[in-house]
Amino acid sequence: MPVLPVFSPRNQSAPPPPTPPLRPGKDEGDGAVVVERQTQKTEPPRLYQVLLLNDDFTPMEFVVMVLQEFFRHDLDTATQIMLKIHHEGRGVCGVFTKDVAATKVELVLAASRRAGHPLQCIMEAA
Repeated sequence: MPVLPVFSPRNQSAPPPPTPPLRPGKDEGDGAVVVERQTQKTEPPRLYQVLLLNDDFTPMEFVVMVLQEFFRHDLDTATQIMLKIHHEGRGVCGVFTKDVAATKVELVLAASRRAGHPLQCIMEAA
């Protein structure tokens, strides 16, 4: 009769667990289906430009304030964009995802209506 090692505090390693016997002629993976994982390719979201349109009634100072408050432009950048709107009829305030762009358009339109100005703000695909 073989002698098995006894687990004791002096002998810190336990004996390895017995391995189940292999059935002859049988692989361990019989009946299992292996599906390869396919990597998903996600496209980045489409971007939209938010534009301000020129009119003859909205004060330039209000346009600069809108650019600073809603689009976080500094005074110099906001002034350059305002002058572009004034001379070319429209100017890009920023490029955003669809939801963010739509929200910014609504915020600008609401602010211009509250102030009594006819400022137009639109979004279009970039």
